[in-house]
Parts: sequence; structure tokens; C-alpha cells
Amino acid sequence: MTTQPTYFIPHGGGPCFFMDDQRGVWTGMETFLRNLQAGLPERPKALLVVSGHWETDGFAFTGSEAPSLIYDYNGFPKHTYELRYDAPGAPALAARAAALLSAPGMQARVDPARGLDHGVFVPLKVAFPAADIPVIEMSVDRNLDPALHLAAGRALTPLRDEGVLIVGSGMSFHNMRAYGDGRATAPSHAFDQWLTESTALAGAARAERLVQWADAPSGRFSHPREEHLLPLMVAAGAADGPGEQVYSEQVLETAISGFRFT
Repeated sequence: MTTQPTYFIPHGGGPCFFMDDQRGVWTGMETFLRNLQAGLPERPKALLVVSGHWETDGFAFTGSEAPSLIYDYNGFPKHTYELRYDAPGAPALAARAAALLSAPGMQARVDPARGLDHGVFVPLKVAFPAADIPVIEMSVDRNLDPALHLAAGRALTPLRDEGVLIVGSGMSFHNMRAYGDGRATAPSHAFDQWLTESTALAGAARAERLVQWADAPSGRFSHPREEHLLPLMVAAGAADGPGEQVYSEQVLETAISGFRFT
């Protein structure tokens, strides 16, 4: 198996890619996701997706052989609650991932009943539409400690050599009250520039910067609560090489980015 990179991707707003989008708000993001496979060295054996929409005490991994979908969004058209993504699960991978985290003392478990939330199935339905690659979802720890999530990524690094693609799914800017407000444009770009510079570093230098994200320019404005940024910490922690900004766009008056790590 060729070593897989890791990614931090934006998952958009709810089921945005499967609705009328006459203004083209989500077109660029959808194109990025649709082309993600082209940047991989080979077809992944499995996908491990960290979602900002699942918080647990410690970490958890979905362990169902046929995971259901969780339509955890409100107020959208009826057809968006009928979307399907029937990818197989990977219980053995979930158990291995939990063991990798438990070995250095982190709390981790397998949840055999939980399904995939929209932070997973919505972007995967665009990026891997055939739904023929096994998927497990990973939660974020509700203590929201960036150093812990970087450490979790480091512990999961061996999976990359086993053909597993690790994907952090969140948003590089996630202030719900600021979307669509022109006053958010400048501060969102300030944080985006800092984040891009920080992820471009390698290994320990990158981690040292990322744990201080709240002190970055407009850091706390960009993430009043950081659950949507923590999947980036896992993706960055699982790679030593420099990161690369592979997606950048202004969406709803705010700067949004995606990153690749090797």
C-alpha cells in the first residue's frame, strides 16, 4: 500500500450540495470535493472521517457493518432527508483505531449502533459518490483540547500505511452568526492567513502553532466554539510533512480553506 495523505475538508452547510444553488454559493466547494480522489496516490482501502458534529467523552468510532445516516440538520427540503449513502462500515478498522488511541492512554471506544452524520455522508456523497469504500466516523472529544486531538492524529498515523485515508471534516471558519455578513470578511481572512501559514509548517512546529489557535488573529471570532476546527488537528497530527492549502474560496462573505498533509 502507498501511504495515503490526510485531508481537512469543508463540509458546507447542511445538505447544500444537493439543493438548488442558483447563486453558485457552493459550486467551488463541490468541485473541490468532486476532484479530491484525483489527488490520491491510489484508491483508499477505507475512509476514516473525523466529524465536528459528533462529540463524546473521549473518542469514539462507528462500528456498524452497514451504518445508517443521521440527518442532523433542520429546515431543509424534504428530499434532503431521503438522501442515501450506503457505504459499508468497517468494524475491524474501528476496533484497530480505538486500540491505537488506547495504547498511549487515550480514552477510545467503538459505538456499534451510531450512524454517519451529515459532516460525513454529505461531503463523501460528492467526493466518493459510488459509496463502495468502507467508512468509519470518528468523534471529537468534547473537552475540545487541541493538543489531545493532535495526539490522536499521531496515534492513528500507522493507518495511512495500511491504505486508510484520514479526513477531518469541519469548516476552517465556523461562526454561524457571521456567515453572510460583510463585516466578517476581513477577520475571516486574517484567521485564514494564519491557519494557512501554520499548516504549511511541519511536525512539531506546526503542532506548537495549532495548539495556540485561539490566540491567532480573529481566532475566537472565527470559531466561537472549536468543534469544527478540531478535525483539522487530527488530520494534521497524523502527518509530519508540511501541509498545503488545496482549497481556498470566499463563501458567504467569509474565507474558507481546505488542507492536505503528507
